[in-house]
Amino acid sequence: MRARLAGLAAAFALATPAFAEPPVWVVRDKDSELVLFGSVHVLPPGLAWKPAALEAALGKADDLWFELPIGPEADREISLIAATRGVLPPGQSIFRLLPPKDAALLIKVADAYGVDRLTLDRLEPWLAEVTLAAAAYRRAGADTSNGVEATLSATTPPAVRRKALETPARQLGLIDGAPLRDQIASLRQTLQEMDRDPEAYMKLVRAWMAADVKGLEREALAPLRRASPGVFDRLVVQRNADWTRQLDARLKGQGRTVVVVGVGHLIGPEGLPARLRALGYSVTGP
Repeated sequence: MRARLAGLAAAFALATPAFAEPPVWVVRDKDSELVLFGSVHVLPPGLAWKPAALEAALGKADDLWFELPIGPEADREISLIAATRGVLPPGQSIFRLLPPKDAALLIKVADAYGVDRLTLDRLEPWLAEVTLAAAAYRRAGADTSNGVEATLSATTPPAVRRKALETPARQLGLIDGAPLRDQIASLRQTLQEMDRDPEAYMKLVRAWMAADVKGLEREALAPLRRASPGVFDRLVVQRNADWTRQLDARLKGQGRTVVVVGVGHLIGPEGLPARLRALGYSVTGP
């Protein structure tokens, strides 16, 4: 197993130019600097992903912002909310809830990725999608302990203040509150991708490692935007608008800040760099 993971990491490294680094954006006004780094939350071990610009920014940062609080307390809250809000009412089954074609595909994908059908049976579509995605990450040898947030939280000096852009309750509330038809559309897209393109996760990581913004748009945003515009609006557009307001307020103060959010929140016209540029800030980056 250890050898297989090392080989996977080497494959990622060989698939991108030696000089490539994940993308970094820098936002400035006269007395503030805000460095935006796009995260992949779940990664395989062995990737040398940390850009020099991020290292330098963390070395002089006053504060470090994540999407959510990092640590066991937040993890427990997420698990509790998922267990209470992500379960169907008594007597319901996801396999009966879905259209027959989608239910058949769910069974096929669950079996292919080693996810127990009984585990999925009582889950709402959004939590079933999360569960299946986790299985795809495990197959690639990836987990959150190697992800960007866990790594940076552990290695950044404690003197750098940690802040969060939202709470677990808000994030999961947006997901859980999506209309059922939108949840099903998003789940359908994930099922189709896992069935037809098991390399999709690796494509995303390679695009990220190469700072391939067009590739990231294609792999991270376009499928969800196309399959479920309602979920895309809730999980990307609305959150980006809220985070922009918070970062605008931070920039109106003074100091140096590093912000780490999912890379999909930083690209395209809805992304944080574009939104902050539209507010008049100087923004440099890919």
